[in-house]
Amino acid sequence: MTEEMPQAVRTLLDAANGNDTTAFLDGFTGDGVVDDWGREFRGAARIRAWSDAEFIGKQVSLAVERVERRGEETVVTAQVGGNGFNGPSHFAFRVEGDRVSRMTIRA
Repeated sequence: MTEEMPQAVRTLLDAANGNDTTAFLDGFTGDGVVDDWGREFRGAARIRAWSDAEFIGKQVSLAVERVERRGEETVVTAQVGGNGFNGPSHFAFRVEGDRVSRMTIRA
């Protein structure tokens, strides 16, 4: 099943694929969180440090394969490429208004 992707989620994915850290950070709420396999990074400064070391800083690419709604989350299945982790991952997004409040990454 492929659902419609909320604009806030699309904005983050487009920023990541464009290697645009500023747009990526702007896509989160002020107290937004990235949960990368149980390691949580809250707020722009911590998300930037994580992204510089492990995500956009590694020239990440995300090829979306599936989008589905699970309760309050939009779950995106994507093939991850770049100079870091490569392979399939699931990204669960919680949206507040026009921004993402939480992005959880799991295999």
